[in-house]
Amino acid sequence: MHELILGGAKSGKSRCAEGRAAHWLALPGHSAVLVATALAGDDEMRVRIERHRADRAARVPALATREAPRALAAALREESQPGRLVVVDCLTLWLTGLLMPLEGAPLDDADAEVDALLAALKAARGPVVLVSNEIGLGVMPMSREARRFVDELGRLHQRVGAECARVTMMVAGLELPLKGPR
Repeated sequence: MHELILGGAKSGKSRCAEGRAAHWLALPGHSAVLVATALAGDDEMRVRIERHRADRAARVPALATREAPRALAAALREESQPGRLVVVDCLTLWLTGLLMPLEGAPLDDADAEVDALLAALKAARGPVVLVSNEIGLGVMPMSREARRFVDELGRLHQRVGAECARVTMMVAGLELPLKGPR
């Protein structure tokens, strides 16, 4: 069963996904991998990424990690297999890398990458938990680029949510089920 976990910054969404992985790993013969999409564009982000790695290793030591800041669909296809849970953390950073990369021009056809991700999700041979920031609840951004990003992320969430059996919203560390079994 696939799940989309949405929430604001520091809402508990990554911890929730790690909890899903820990429960999965407690079952005999199961494995799990986290596909990380973050890129360190500055020192603060490098420290943040290292802290996430260390915290995750302490909380869920059997959770493997794969870095895939751009080729998310390929990583999902390669990592998904029966008995293995794939956690994607997070769609927001992945889409940021496509639309507003640290270096180079934005991807002209981000829709093709999103389509490839959705196809990989549909073809997944094991469960997938996807984490993303819900950013569409606030004030409309002033810049055209930021408005486009909010719109594109909202569309991505709708498409991914339609493919997932469960969608969960995290607020203040609390799970609010939006779709699927509780």
